[in-house]
Amino acid sequence: MTRIVSGFAGSLTLRVPKNGTRPTSDRVREAIFSALDARDAITGLRVLDLYAGSGALGLEAASRGARVVTLVEKNQQAATLCRANASAVAKAAPRTSAPQITVSGQSVQGFLDSTSAGFDLVFIDPPYELSAEELAENLRALAPLLHEEAIVMIERSSRSPEPEWPSGLELDRRKDYGDTTLWWAHAAEAQPDA
Repeated sequence: MTRIVSGFAGSLTLRVPKNGTRPTSDRVREAIFSALDARDAITGLRVLDLYAGSGALGLEAASRGARVVTLVEKNQQAATLCRANASAVAKAAPRTSAPQITVSGQSVQGFLDSTSAGFDLVFIDPPYELSAEELAENLRALAPLLHEEAIVMIERSSRSPEPEWPSGLELDRRKDYGDTTLWWAHAAEAQPDA
């Protein structure tokens, strides 16, 4: 069972697709949000949740004060559940400070190639079978969309190689939780091509 951990929607149960997704464990989700809370890196921000699955990461950020949250999930069953979960979180929000939550049912690369929106906090939790090359392509398309001091968190299998960081993204740290590895990066000034 997946729940919102904290914030105005704390303890709200989220619907999770029966197959095709791998929800982030409660332990890892709590570690992610403890780290973000320590940086005061959620309130008022524009959040992007790529490969959203149930939307748990982006919706947790919404519950904790993110201003705008975009969930991107191409699996239609999962996108439908993202919309239902987003609606439940929105209903729990205070009327005066409800976040704007949208769900895109297109592919991650398609979304990144077609948006001009900027983001402060990005969660990337792709299927473990996503190739390193496809992830690198996602990161190259994402880098120009990041606001100054944006944070990017990538969740991968501990057996996966380190992501290929494009110009405009720099690694902060790696943290392992059993079979899961979190890669934390931040937006950096892009270096001109040599």
